[in-house]
Amino acid sequence: ELLPQKLTEYEIGFRQMLGERSALKVNAFYREYRDLIQTVSVTEAYPATYVMYGNRDFTTAKGFSFQYDMRRTGNVMVNAQYSLSFADGTGSGANSGLALARSGQPNLRYIQPLDFDQRHTFSGNLDFRYGKGTDYNGLVIKNVRVFENAGVNILGTASSGFPYSRRVRAYGLTETASPIVGVLNGSRKPWQYKIDLTANKVWYYAKGKKTVEIYAQVLNVLNTQNVLNIYPFTGSPTDDGYLSSSRGQQAILFTTNAQSFADLYNVSMVNPFNFSIPRQIRLGVRLGL
Repeated sequence: ELLPQKLTEYEIGFRQMLGERSALKVNAFYREYRDLIQTVSVTEAYPATYVMYGNRDFTTAKGFSFQYDMRRTGNVMVNAQYSLSFADGTGSGANSGLALARSGQPNLRYIQPLDFDQRHTFSGNLDFRYGKGTDYNGLVIKNVRVFENAGVNILGTASSGFPYSRRVRAYGLTETASPIVGVLNGSRKPWQYKIDLTANKVWYYAKGKKTVEIYAQVLNVLNTQNVLNIYPFTGSPTDDGYLSSSRGQQAILFTTNAQSFADLYNVSMVNPFNFSIPRQIRLGVRLGL
């Protein structure tokens, strides 16, 4: 019988005004999850040992964050945030211990970095916008306020990589993974960076009760090729190291066409899910009815 999962959370924060229009917020938190579901091996059961789900896992997440906010001053509004967090526990999901449970080993538990343990996160937002009516201070051509209710928003983010388990030797795409080097989730994927930009303009009609907005949005402005997944032996998103290894060279010797085998294997390693989405440009219209 499975029990309800339990969450205990503590949080404390402090906010300080730095002037009439800006403030700094500091926040610290601690979260503890208990009785999380995990696979369990029931040994010496009749008629045979079997695997089931039980309430065995626990995880903790702790860290702090800094946030700076500046209310709109003139045409500009700014906010920035940095957070540092640590997510550790005995399992990253209900099936993360399935291989151990099936191996016949005791139901061991040890604390490790979780799959979603992302230590550092930075974000910054800059919004430049013109007001309307008497608040407008932009370009005027023949009594037409060209940029009234128009603006540009820039969002930048940077985050450290998620953990993974490095492998001791290369292995083929259809082979069983080799043993890990060091501890589970002891290595880190590369950092990720992204800048998004949105420009828009709004028109009011029906005595200001309804709006029409046109916008242009550019996601991943710099077309940054962020690495999301890697091959655990090389740490590369494009090469698992198998063809250049001694095992791979031996496998090539037993193929009918070595060049064809190498070419097709290289093609199979090209995984689009190892990289983030490239630059996207969106144009649209919104109606506020």
